Amino acid sequence: MASASTRVKAKKQTIFNAQAFLDSVGVARKIVEFPKKAIIYAQGEAAKTVMYIQQGGVKLSVVNSTGKEAVVAVLKPGDFFGEGCLAGQPVRIGAANAIGPTTVLVIEKDEMIRVLHAEHEFSDRFISYMLTRNIRIEADLVDQLFNSTEKRLARALLLLAQYGQNDQPQRVLPKVSQETLAETIGTTRSRVNLFMNKFKKMGFIKYNGGLQINSSLLSVVLHE
Repeated sequence: MASASTRVKAKKQTIFNAQAFLDSVGVARKIVEFPKKAIIYAQGEAAKTVMYIQQGGVKLSVVNSTGKEAVVAVLKPGDFFGEGCLAGQPVRIGAANAIGPTTVLVIEKDEMIRVLHAEHEFSDRFISYMLTRNIRIEADLVDQLFNSTEKRLARALLLLAQYGQNDQPQRVLPKVSQETLAETIGTTRSRVNLFMNKFKKMGFIKYNGGLQINSSLLSVVLHE
């Protein structure tokens, strides 16, 4: 039986590096840098490109007819977004904003379709990524409907820290404001602040050159 270290090493070797793959196959794209809170694309704008986050983070949101905003997802480096154009969406059904200084690769729709048809390994990985993200969004909806604010916040922090995708007991989060966290889990900033202070007192999080999340925060999600 393989040792734990061997299994971890094997897992790391099988991680698909989309950035490296896009570089190796010569995908035509441009690199764009956005400052914090910049609009990457607006709701209702023509959908013509797919984007890949190199650095920073992106907030996806939707605004209804009365002006109320709902955050659909907070994305991190290694995530794609704007892929709706590949399914025939003529316009963006939501907006994308940088939550901090952010660098993205912008790939034209026709070029992305060409690569998906020509590069089967990339196509398989991209489809797997999109299915996984859709499952995540469905889980977010269930979380929103049935779990308490405290559990929703704990789960959101663990997801942002990529819990279960690394071997570190603590992870430093990308810079995400309490306001964005509140919008993500459907509550007020004051409620987020209340629970963040509680998590800090319990040792689940700490501030040290950024927000560090301890894996013990999982106990909040699992607690009935």
